[in-house]
Amino acid sequence: MPANGPEMLFASDVNQLIAAADLIRKSAQQASAQPSLAGGPQSAGVQGLLQRAMTLLGTPYRWGGTSPERGFDCSGLVNYVFRTALGIELPRVSRDMANSGERVTRDQLDAGDLVFFSRRGGRIDHVGIYMGEGRFLHAPRSGRDVTVSELDTGYWAGKFMQARRVAGV
Repeated sequence: MPANGPEMLFASDVNQLIAAADLIRKSAQQASAQPSLAGGPQSAGVQGLLQRAMTLLGTPYRWGGTSPERGFDCSGLVNYVFRTALGIELPRVSRDMANSGERVTRDQLDAGDLVFFSRRGGRIDHVGIYMGEGRFLHAPRSGRDVTVSELDTGYWAGKFMQARRVAGV
């Protein structure tokens, strides 16, 4: 639900909700055609993960936040989605998450992979969930809400550090 509440939607809120619905639909269409690591169709777990993540669009950023009621920081959001969608517990902070799972290259990214960034100094300090089609979901910073951003263009393209595939996804 947009941060403005159900009684007051701005055009940008409506556009974000439409884009989110389109992304879920496209991800579902790709699921039957996209192979997983095991060679079969993309797992129902990945679809559940993406759908759970998309329900959190518009949730406010909150440093140290770990819930939709109080808000999320980037790692709190990722943790919450993996725990509630798949029952997978991840480390609490992004730099520790960056040591979990199997490292994958940018061209090997699959929906559900974790993408890591450095905003300053070359040290990982931000994480998001790759959604497919060059997009990732994340809680960007104070004053912003959970959103979907482009991985290959704009601000985040130059901040990308690495990606990881979480076991069990």
